[in-house]
Amino acid sequence: QVQLVESGGGLVQAGDSLRLSCVASGRPFGLADMGWFRQPPGKEREYVAFITRSGDTRDYAGSVKGRFTISRDNVKNTLYLQMSSLKPEDTAVYYCAARYSIGLVVSTKEYEYDYWGQGTQVTVSS
Repeated sequence: QVQLVESGGGLVQAGDSLRLSCVASGRPFGLADMGWFRQPPGKEREYVAFITRSGDTRDYAGSVKGRFTISRDNVKNTLYLQMSSLKPEDTAVYYCAARYSIGLVVSTKEYEYDYWGQGTQVTVSS
């Protein structure tokens, strides 16, 4: 089993920055491709960003490209999401997810992931 624990969420103003963290335990973190998803209030969960297990490939949803940066530290077993120029529409519960199975190079679909964190709330006020 894998445990994923997100942190770093909070209430910020539009234009601010925030860094989310996701600490993994239970299986070797370096063997997992990782993703960030978010669920805005009243909406379905949506893809945000992806990084391969080695960190050599990254991908972003169009809505966050250029503002968000996904990264990882395989020594600290931690995934990060650096968010800048935040907008009210970025308000959501943010989830990290781990994929240990072999799949497409970039995983943007929820069903492609094996484990999920409990989420952390990000609220951006205008």
